Amino acid sequence: MENAGFELGTDGPSVILVGVDDSVTAARAAWYAAGLARRQRARVVAVYVETTGAVALAAPMDASVVAAEYEAGEEIAKQLAGRAEEIGRELGISVTFITARGDAFHEIARIAKETRADAIVVGASLKAGHRLLGSLAVRLVRAGKWPVTVVP
Repeated sequence: MENAGFELGTDGPSVILVGVDDSVTAARAAWYAAGLARRQRARVVAVYVETTGAVALAAPMDASVVAAEYEAGEEIAKQLAGRAEEIGRELGISVTFITARGDAFHEIARIAKETRADAIVVGASLKAGHRLLGSLAVRLVRAGKWPVTVVP
């Protein structure tokens, strides 16, 4: 059989992308992805997407609100990156941490494509509005491009 090129998820994941933030479900997803990576000898790409919050969207473009939100996001990213590095060392796995800005679905999909991720792990959304609008996990599943594991 001739090699047809790269195919996602054929022999188990070699690159696992995990969406992280400061929520409890994202922390569980990160630990799940780390354990899976250790067992599969895969590498982890941890992605934190800074999104524009509802406060900044609802308020007039007050520079102080935008600056405060940006600083908070930067601090969260710094803490998450440090934790990802620590977990990688503890478990002996390769972890790459990426911060992006924008819509979580589009950024995770873009990074998954760029890193050739063949599995995505995300935490279940705890936001009530996602039942109506669709959560990140639902949008990733509907995209149908990667196996998606949703961790409660």
